[in-house]
Amino acid sequence: MAATATLSSDVGVAESLFPGTGRAALLAFVADSLTENLLRDGLSDATPEPFDIQRGGIRAAITALQKIPTPRSLIVDISGEDEPLTALLDLSQVVEPDVRVLVIGDVNNLDFYREVTRGMGAREYLPKPLSRDMVVRLFAPVIMGRQAGSQEVNGGRVITITGARGGVGATSIAASLAWHFGVARSRHTVLLDPDLQSGTAALFMDAPTGSGLRAALEMPERIDDLFVERAAHEVKERLHLLAGQEPMADRLVFSAEAAPRLLAVLRRRYNFIVVDVPFQPVLLYRDLLDLASQRVIVFEPTLAGTRDTLRLRALHANQSQSSPTVLVLNRLGMPGGLTLAQIEDALECHVDMTIPDLPKRLAAAANMGEPAVCQKGFFRLRVHDLARLVAFNRLLDTAVAPETGRRSDDKKRGWKIWRKKA
Repeated sequence: MAATATLSSDVGVAESLFPGTGRAALLAFVADSLTENLLRDGLSDATPEPFDIQRGGIRAAITALQKIPTPRSLIVDISGEDEPLTALLDLSQVVEPDVRVLVIGDVNNLDFYREVTRGMGAREYLPKPLSRDMVVRLFAPVIMGRQAGSQEVNGGRVITITGARGGVGATSIAASLAWHFGVARSRHTVLLDPDLQSGTAALFMDAPTGSGLRAALEMPERIDDLFVERAAHEVKERLHLLAGQEPMADRLVFSAEAAPRLLAVLRRRYNFIVVDVPFQPVLLYRDLLDLASQRVIVFEPTLAGTRDTLRLRALHANQSQSSPTVLVLNRLGMPGGLTLAQIEDALECHVDMTIPDLPKRLAAAANMGEPAVCQKGFFRLRVHDLARLVAFNRLLDTAVAPETGRRSDDKKRGWKIWRKKA
C-alpha cells in the first residue's frame, strides 16, 4: 500500500503537540476518511492533549517515524496490507519501547486479534467497520494510561559487558555492540559507562562527557525522563552515550537506589542499554550486574583471565536474567596465550564466542575515536553474531543483516518485549 501523506511539518508538529519533549501525545495514520472522522469524533472529548491524524496507514507511519520523535501513543491502520504482521514488525524497528501502539485493520477473527495483541504486544486491535463507541471504550483509556494493570512497560534490554581483567577489550566490544544496535540496526540504544573517573567509552565514541551522570548516581530522586534526555549525549540519531569524567581526587559516593532508578528510566526510553561494567568491588557495579537482562564476560586467553572469569560466573544471577552468562574469549591466538581447549577445560564449559587477536586494528580504531565495528572485517562479523546472541527473542532477526542483506522469516516478535503480560 503506498503512503499518500506524511507529517506536514515533521519535528515541529510533534513539538507543538507535546511542548518541551519533542514527542507528540498521539499520532494516527489511517487509510481512509471514514476512519479519520471516527477517530476525531471518538477521541476529541476523551484525550486532554491535541492530536494529529495523517493519511497513508502503516507505511506512512514507518516513513514518518524514521524522521521524528515517536509519540507517546500511536494508532496505525493496517487495512489493505498483504502481510500486516510483517508491516507491524517493520514499524517496531522505528518506534521507542514505551509507545502505546493501537492497531486498526480489516481482518476480523479471534486468532488474528490474539496474534496482534498477545503475540505482537500491541495494546489493542479494532477491526473495521469502526464505531464511535468502540473508539471511546477501547482506545481512549489506553491513550490516557488508565489500564496500568495490564499495560505496564517491560522496557528495553539491559546488557552488561564486563572484562574479567583490565585491558581485555571489554569497552571496545561494548562500544561496538552499542553502535551495532543503534546505528546498524536503528534501535534506540544508550551506552552507559558508570566508571566516572577512568572510563573510556566516551573516547571510543569520540563524544563529550558531562556531570549529569554523577548527579544522577548521587541523587537518584532527580532521575526522570527529562533528566536522562538532557544528560545523555547524542552520538548518532538512535545512539546515545551516558558517561562522565570526574576528577581523580574526588571521592564519589553513590546512592543505593541509583542503579535501579536509573535503569528503570532508561528502559522506558531505549530498546537496548549497553553497560560497560568494570570488574571492581564497587556496590554500584554489582547492582548493575544484578539488574542486567543479559551478562557478557570478556576475557583473554591467560591463566589470570580464566581464573577471574570463573569468579565472575560464580556471581548469583538475578531472576531477570533468563539467559546464561555469555563468555567472549578475546585475542585468541595472542603470543603466549592459552589454547581454546585449555581454557574450556579449565572453565568446564564451552566458550560462546571467540575473537582472534587483532591488536593493530583495534588499537587504530581506539586512537581514531571510533568503535572498531565501523571497519569492515572479521571483528564486525563477530559483533553482529554477539548482537544476535544477546538480543532477546531474536529481536534483530527482522532487520537486514549488515553483511548478507537477508531478512528473517520470523514474524512473531514485536512489541511484546516492551511490556509485561497482563
